[in-house]
Amino acid sequence: MSLNVFWFLPTHGDGHYLGTAEGARAVDHAYLQQIAQAADRLGFGGVLIPTGRSCEDSWLVAASLIPVTRRLKFLVALRPGIISPTVAARQAATLDRLSGGRALFNLVTGGDPEELAGEGLHLSHAERYEAATEFTRIWRGVLSGETVDLQGKHIQVEGARLLFPPLQQPHPPLYFGGSSEAAHELAAEQVDLYLTWGEPPAAVAKKIADVRARAARHGRTVRFGIRLHVIVRETTEEAWEAADRLIGHLDDETIAKAQASLARFDSVGQQRMAALHGGSKENLEVSPNLWAGVGLVRGGAGTALVGDGPTVAARMKEYAALGIDTFVLSGYPHLEESYRVAELLFPHLDLARPAGVEGRGQVSPFGEVLANDILPKAAAQS
Repeated sequence: MSLNVFWFLPTHGDGHYLGTAEGARAVDHAYLQQIAQAADRLGFGGVLIPTGRSCEDSWLVAASLIPVTRRLKFLVALRPGIISPTVAARQAATLDRLSGGRALFNLVTGGDPEELAGEGLHLSHAERYEAATEFTRIWRGVLSGETVDLQGKHIQVEGARLLFPPLQQPHPPLYFGGSSEAAHELAAEQVDLYLTWGEPPAAVAKKIADVRARAARHGRTVRFGIRLHVIVRETTEEAWEAADRLIGHLDDETIAKAQASLARFDSVGQQRMAALHGGSKENLEVSPNLWAGVGLVRGGAGTALVGDGPTVAARMKEYAALGIDTFVLSGYPHLEESYRVAELLFPHLDLARPAGVEGRGQVSPFGEVLANDILPKAAAQS
């Protein structure tokens, strides 16, 4: 099975270290464009754009980067409960058409009650999933050309429809991640690709089996993906040293403050991430080459695959054997790490590369200095 590998746009900030301003890098449009164009050129299938009050708006970022990329797809957040599903469908169809079919959508129900209250959303965890289910039924329906009437508990629409369809039919692919029972049921009924955070393979296998069984009861099949950070170097020893450096400025007080902030989340996935590291810098390798250090101070996906290219590729293939076909990767800083991943990891994977991706081009086998002398002689002899 060929694997789809995506990268990440750090619209909330980037840098060399976690949990400190030292080595931090300002994120502006020029920098995001550099990352997007690198990902486009290197053969990543798409980029995930995060959402939340600490991030630039994912829709506007995607729209601004479409003209400066050629094949790259943009995974953009849908926020049920914050926007009308019909308006969101019209925006989705527009973005899909104007991008030439490069729009993907990520359903985000949210997990921080404080942030959601600031957005005007005051639903409980269970109610948010009820509202998300109603939202998604309308969104998928109108994008597929239906006229939708729905009198739901949270959303009511009459005669909802689109006049101009999306390029991708019946609708652009819908991604979604969540670890609760309600999330699994929503994924089984409504989404195209279920995206888990990077838990150990045995835990991921259980989640996949549950979503797959639920989808079968709905007469559906669902694809699977995983969201991971990655630290890949020429040797595994160098990779672990890089992991240690990434959290080298973290002290117990900084970790405790971050974990206290994340503890208010009612996200089951966030709780599972926190359980992997337990708030401590000790014993962070929670599965072979799976490191939980990122989650010490970062919400959401908190684990990284660490090793040389063949080792990381082998771990990815273990996840692929469970049924995962899409990997959404990231690394700090994101510009440099995109090149490391492409140069050190990609040669060891069977990639589903976008059509028209350039190869490496002509590379001198001798190096810059020797090539100055050897290549002209070789050309003369031929």
